[in-house]
Amino acid sequence: MANIQQATLAGGCFWCIESALNSVQGVEKAYSGYAGGETLNPTYKEVCTGNTGHAEVVQVNFDADQLSYRDLLEIFFSLHNPTQLNRQGNDVGTQYRSAIFYHDEDQKAEALAIIKEIEETEIWPDPVVTEVVELSNYSQAEDMHQDYFTQNPQNQYCNMVVAPKLLKFKQKFASKLKK
Repeated sequence: MANIQQATLAGGCFWCIESALNSVQGVEKAYSGYAGGETLNPTYKEVCTGNTGHAEVVQVNFDADQLSYRDLLEIFFSLHNPTQLNRQGNDVGTQYRSAIFYHDEDQKAEALAIIKEIEETEIWPDPVVTEVVELSNYSQAEDMHQDYFTQNPQNQYCNMVVAPKLLKFKQKFASKLKK
């Protein structure tokens, strides 16, 4: 029987993170959603204003016997720049912040440990600003945002931003991708 666990991660626009994680061995399913804000069940339009306090997140159901939480975090940190405060590239606002919304104390400890390692090895020239906070007020994004990249390859944002990131990701993590 599978050892299914859950992780909730924010690293900019959820379309890219979700698409990448759905291609990883051990990931049962990744869903775009919102977490960490005050508004109950916000809409995409509300979150985009930056006034709800939510981050665009990807909630991942994964088999921990195939993919450890640590491996998932390593992939997550390769998909975005964790030193950019409240932004990823041209996506600016608190809704695009880097955050790990932990589900339990073990996840919190692992997240803090990997951030410490990243900072000690000076992978990035600037400090890591990724928040490590307990999961709160999560809601799944509207259906149109699920598998968005796959369903909207003609979208200009997908062509200009998501596709190049995914290509780089797939080259780097080829051995961890679903067959």
